[in-house]
Amino acid sequence: MGWADERVEQLKGLWNEGLSASQIARALGGVSRNAVIGKVHRLGLAGRAVPTRSDRPRSQRRSAIHAAPPVFEVIEQDPIKLDDGNFATVLTITDRMCRWPIGDPAEQEFHFCGHKPKAGSPYCEAHARKAYQPQNVKARRAAS
Repeated sequence: MGWADERVEQLKGLWNEGLSASQIARALGGVSRNAVIGKVHRLGLAGRAVPTRSDRPRSQRRSAIHAAPPVFEVIEQDPIKLDDGNFATVLTITDRMCRWPIGDPAEQEFHFCGHKPKAGSPYCEAHARKAYQPQNVKARRAAS
């Protein structure tokens, strides 16, 4: 289907009402969204009136995504000392110990937390909260 004069007028009217190119294509029938965009461009139509943010309907899903998750306080604990008085090291760590690294691995004092891990995690409760926090919380803490 071509762009007859009445279809062009209908296109202009729908464009000025603020409909999207996809909506206009469906209303006109027989043209694609890209065809509508191309014709609008060739006609030199000005940007249409867009409803203000407060007038646009907001979806529940989007606002639920952006809701701030609760921030849990991370309580640091001192690492556990083993029976021999040393901390858990690479050689002494077991699967029943928190494997949160403490210090620089290149240093002699490097060790692990050693507390009882949270079920299904290699870390204790405090270190699991620290390791698995939502991305936006990490960014907020880094900024402060």
